[in-house]
Amino acid sequence: METRKRTVAANLQKNLIAGVLTLIPVIVVWMALNFVFNALSAFGAPLAEALTMFLTDRFPALAPYVHNEAIQWLVAVVVALLLIYTIGGAASRMIGIKLIALVEGLIARIPLVDTLYSASKKVVGALQQKPGGSQRVVLVEFPRAGMRAVGLVTQTFFDAKTSVEMAAVFVPTSPNPTSGYLVLVAVKDTIPTEMSLDQAMTMIVSGGAIAPANLSVSPFVVPPTAPDAQD
Repeated sequence: METRKRTVAANLQKNLIAGVLTLIPVIVVWMALNFVFNALSAFGAPLAEALTMFLTDRFPALAPYVHNEAIQWLVAVVVALLLIYTIGGAASRMIGIKLIALVEGLIARIPLVDTLYSASKKVVGALQQKPGGSQRVVLVEFPRAGMRAVGLVTQTFFDAKTSVEMAAVFVPTSPNPTSGYLVLVAVKDTIPTEMSLDQAMTMIVSGGAIAPANLSVSPFVVPPTAPDAQD
């Protein structure tokens, strides 16, 4: 009887652990999607409410449906996606560029908002362009010597006093890469990698469970030149 109880307990523990490990990726994806859809819903809510009022006035029979919270949430998400798509399409055309410039001019008149907008725009622009003299994805010693962290080089510059080439490296947190740390490190002290930005983000979000097969944390070492053969 005692042995049977232990077997049952072991099976319960094993199955529970297996279930948790199986659900972790699903939970991470659900949390990410939940965040995205909630943000889209909040973004599209004003237009969705206006659309709801319009439909209610024109078609009163639809009132019980359009006032349903789930329907309103779905409409807000769809409206937000359509709006983002429209903005993206307009941004690549002359009239869209002029409108964006007009909006940016208005934002520039608001001190705190201007600072946040400018910083965000610079970050997006930096991540879209490969920095000169350095790989985009590198490894740096962080948070202490002997440990390595995946970082994204946002720009390189020369120290005003020592003329040493430095790199501004954003070290994302895992599994949420939207937050992180900014570290300034000499370019020579960074470890270049062959990872693409997508591979790095996948590795960060997965907590290291998904990583490139050729990943190395050792600095590149130039092999010694073979001496000339003696005649």
